[in-house]
Amino acid sequence: MSGDESTTREQSGRPAAGGERADLLEALAKQRHFLRFTTRDLDDEQARSRTTAGELCLGGLIKHVTEVERGWGDFVLDGPSALPDFTQMTEDDWARRENGFRLLPEETLAGVLADYADVARRTDELVATVPDLDASWPLPKAPWFEADARWSVRRVVLHIVAETAQHAGHADIIRESLDGAKSMG
Repeated sequence: MSGDESTTREQSGRPAAGGERADLLEALAKQRHFLRFTTRDLDDEQARSRTTAGELCLGGLIKHVTEVERGWGDFVLDGPSALPDFTQMTEDDWARRENGFRLLPEETLAGVLADYADVARRTDELVATVPDLDASWPLPKAPWFEADARWSVRRVVLHIVAETAQHAGHADIIRESLDGAKSMG
């Protein structure tokens, strides 16, 4: 590792990467920051609070994004077997999936944030070290995926960035509804 790469890793806490990989990691880090920032200075009860007509809460959003990022990291490593066949899920499977959007009574905001940080480190290392961003796998079966579609590692990382950004926006609305705090402005 060159001195510049070592400095980059020390400053960001992420694995050193150049070019496209650095751009992907920077975009993902920015969206993660916005998502995590919505939970600043909250206690567990506030992180469980639903402030809109929907079911979402800040702790649940962090939990969901963590699960999504973990699942897609597994997909990069192991292919479609790493994710469920969504067309075969039972009502119990869907109920468990819905709990992924909630901060359950036995869970803490600090705990889900720590889990998110662990998953983020793993994803960052994967993006920095995977041999080929063009390597691809067929997508698992799901009603929202085109049949027989394949995603490259690059496409998976872009999906994680988009998913994180989308939920950071949801989180910003929930937080502003909770106590008026804003992520920007």
